[in-house]
Amino acid sequence: MRLVLLLSLSFALLAGEPAMFRGGSRHLGVYPSAAPALEKVLWTFKTAGRVVGSPTVHAGAVYVGGSDGRLHALDARSGQLRWDFRTGGAVDSTPAVADGLVLFGSRDGRFYALDAATGTEKWRFATGGERRFTAPGIHGATPKMERMPDPFDVFLSSPVVGGGKVYFGSGDGGVYALDVASGKLLWRHATGDVVHASPALADGRIYIGSWDRVFYALDAETGKVHWTFTTGADPAIHNQEGIASSACVGQGMVYFGCRDGHFYALDAATGQERWRHDNKKGWVIASPALQDGRVVFPTSDGTRFKALDARTGALLLSLENRAVSFSSPALAGRMAYYGTSDGWLHGVDLGAGRETAAFQTEGNRANGPLWLDSNGRMKADLYPEATLDGMIVGLHRMFSLGSILASPALAEGVLFVGSTDGRVYAIR
Repeated sequence: MRLVLLLSLSFALLAGEPAMFRGGSRHLGVYPSAAPALEKVLWTFKTAGRVVGSPTVHAGAVYVGGSDGRLHALDARSGQLRWDFRTGGAVDSTPAVADGLVLFGSRDGRFYALDAATGTEKWRFATGGERRFTAPGIHGATPKMERMPDPFDVFLSSPVVGGGKVYFGSGDGGVYALDVASGKLLWRHATGDVVHASPALADGRIYIGSWDRVFYALDAETGKVHWTFTTGADPAIHNQEGIASSACVGQGMVYFGCRDGHFYALDAATGQERWRHDNKKGWVIASPALQDGRVVFPTSDGTRFKALDARTGALLLSLENRAVSFSSPALAGRMAYYGTSDGWLHGVDLGAGRETAAFQTEGNRANGPLWLDSNGRMKADLYPEATLDGMIVGLHRMFSLGSILASPALAEGVLFVGSTDGRVYAIR
């Protein structure tokens, strides 16, 4: 760990209030910030790897992990490094900050608690280990009988904090509850497969989906199952199955996307389906945002940004993207911000129903001509062959564009986001 002593002005965020993925425990994705125009880069910070997880802003600091295996603490005003902490694997989760601790998971199979001010390790907890979702001949790749890790399983579960407990999912198939102060295991619930969605916490319940296709409502105190809901299957090529999207909870409903091509709204108390929206086989990896009776999200295949009526599921808005999106939208005022895999950040005015702001990453500027056609879309030969190796090569080509897979975070009119070009951007 390197510690850099810096003097900085603090953002007007209360140090006593927890901060976490999607802005709070219900994962509404709403930030009490002015909406930036995306016209000015205040600073960038270059990591030694890709940035897939989302930043968390708290008390004048930006906490963000990377594939370099480090958790970085940056000064929110200047972007200068305050400290960093090295783990044994990529940090592809979004940290939570609570009770003076930064809490996050790593692909080394451990969950860490660090002193938020200094980066000193306070405790660590070993899960059963990390892995990606695997299936034979996934996405139609050959050889079809070979069990393959899914290259598109890119995120780790990000923790949610409440009541002195921290909750998260794991590649070992478990949903965990630990004591925040000590790291002691309080309970573990075993699902049928990898859990890389992030739990939402509301009204004494944990809401989370698994790659076993099941969505769970668990008692936050005991881990007891209140109800489950099963999504679609794809036994042939395992393309249209699994829950990677994290839920948001509001208006008595739980909203989440699925790789089965649907977006779901369930009754939070009973798990009964209220409605579903058909994305025509388009994955929803992103976590939705909820505000003013609208639930919004981008799709992967299908390349759309959508707003639905939160009560009925009626389509209110559908805008076309030029590339797939895994990025969860962040809301400030009437603006929604999210990224796409071509290295663009988008700002959509939900009142006007159109994109009014955009930002281009350095990765896109440098490598766009290599992998984007004249219309700004991915070239047909991005993936060179229908094998696991071909998918991995294609993903690395796409990541060279500075893909924004992460969810933006906002504070005091500044948007913070990471990119696969290895940079963290602060944009006003």
